[in-house]
Amino acid sequence: MQNLSDHELMLLVKGKRHTALSILYDRYAPLIYSFAWKALRDESAARDIVQAVFLRLWTTESDFNPDKGRFTSWLLTITRHITTDSLRKKRRDNAGIMPYFPEELERIPDARTPSPEDRAERQSFKEQIRNAYCHLSKQQILLLEHFYWQGYSLSELAAKYNQPLGTVKNRLHQTLKILRRHLLVEEEGI
Repeated sequence: MQNLSDHELMLLVKGKRHTALSILYDRYAPLIYSFAWKALRDESAARDIVQAVFLRLWTTESDFNPDKGRFTSWLLTITRHITTDSLRKKRRDNAGIMPYFPEELERIPDARTPSPEDRAERQSFKEQIRNAYCHLSKQQILLLEHFYWQGYSLSELAAKYNQPLGTVKNRLHQTLKILRRHLLVEEEGI
């Protein structure tokens, strides 16, 4: 069963096969943990996010469609939604803001000991992100940080920036297009 694709494993998970979920957990728990830790800066909360994501995989009725994208992208979208909900709840409870600095990419923990290939791939991906970030203005970086890492909704950002919602949506869309374009150029150059 270890050799099955993520899609095949998800089909088995939908059929309530515990082993398939366990294999997906082994493959992706460190990635989910890293993402959650990066956003929350709290080890316990990051572990809770990992548990919530896999519980969602076990109970969800939605299907992963390999024709629409990669499994990791789909999984990180689920992770981002759960993490964002947690951040919003925490912000409502504490009314605080967490600062983010791009240098903190180096501090993202990895729960397992990665192979040399994994380390090289991870380092390459970090470098691609840093290079793509160089093409963004400080306002665009701040918008990404607020939206993706601090969990602000678009309407909250519109109020925070004192701008119309459509303007904020357009700025985010344009920012993501710039990132995508430069990440694709980096990927093609490899």
